[in-house]
Amino acid sequence: MNNKELLKKSIIIQKNMSGQRIDNFLFKNFKKLPKSMIYRSIRIGKIKINKKKTKPFYKLKINDCITTYSIKIDVKKKKIHLKKSIINLFLKNILLEDKYLIIFNKPYGFAVHGGSGINYGVIEIFRKIRQELTFLELVHRIDKDTSGILILAKKRSILKKMHENLRKKKIYKEYLALIHGHWSNKNKIINLPLLKRKDVTKKKKVYVHENGKPSQTKFKVKKYFNNTTLISVIPVTGRTHQIRVHTSQFGHPIVFDKKYGNIKQEKKYILKRNNRLLLHSYKISFIHPKEKTKIFITAPLDKKFKYCLKYFSKK
Repeated sequence: MNNKELLKKSIIIQKNMSGQRIDNFLFKNFKKLPKSMIYRSIRIGKIKINKKKTKPFYKLKINDCITTYSIKIDVKKKKIHLKKSIINLFLKNILLEDKYLIIFNKPYGFAVHGGSGINYGVIEIFRKIRQELTFLELVHRIDKDTSGILILAKKRSILKKMHENLRKKKIYKEYLALIHGHWSNKNKIINLPLLKRKDVTKKKKVYVHENGKPSQTKFKVKKYFNNTTLISVIPVTGRTHQIRVHTSQFGHPIVFDKKYGNIKQEKKYILKRNNRLLLHSYKISFIHPKEKTKIFITAPLDKKFKYCLKYFSKK
């Protein structure tokens, strides 16, 4: 395998480049560089913004200076070989597609993008399926363990407009979750700051912390079962693992949440091939960035989620 060294290089961000995350910018401009290497280079300071270390989610501004420092890369491009079943699953799960957007019902278990040991995610799969497109990017992200609505943009101008709408909270998102215990109707709005840090096992986790970022979630009870509650959840802010941490903090973790729940206590409930996190991005509505029409989309639950609801309704 041939190796090549990427020497020191500086890029000044122009108006048409601004507004996007630095990781997405680097993916497109250094296509031969593995995503895992990009993330590592940002983390250790081999890639800097204005001579300072940065984060992958940093949004580029006009006149920002990206500097890359001597990174060894493998010039062999990794090919994606997709099974026909995956292609068919993705095509079947498209809820809406036009010249500007793809709205997709993401299956549980798929990361939104590759990296950190994951060969490819939703964005790489769609780029393979829609090879005729010159531009395709994620508008937002949802966890690998969460299913439901995910939006992709086919044009940079559309991506920037959708990001602007997200910042201005003009995009309505609603989730469904099955949680342990009975959620109190008094807990309609939760305001708890969230902070990302490593736990004792050195894995990244989100905690309620006074130094965290402001985080607000709205809750509504849909149905009570004997030992669980089906709830509707509206994340007003969009922090990592926000819904999962807020429910867990009140003693009602989402069923089968391996990170914030107690999976040992759930062993008696775990069903064959059905121990998926019971969190689903259910509804979304917004004004189309180009057509100016009202878009309202509902993503149906998959068979596993429906089966679990039926199972827990009898417990």
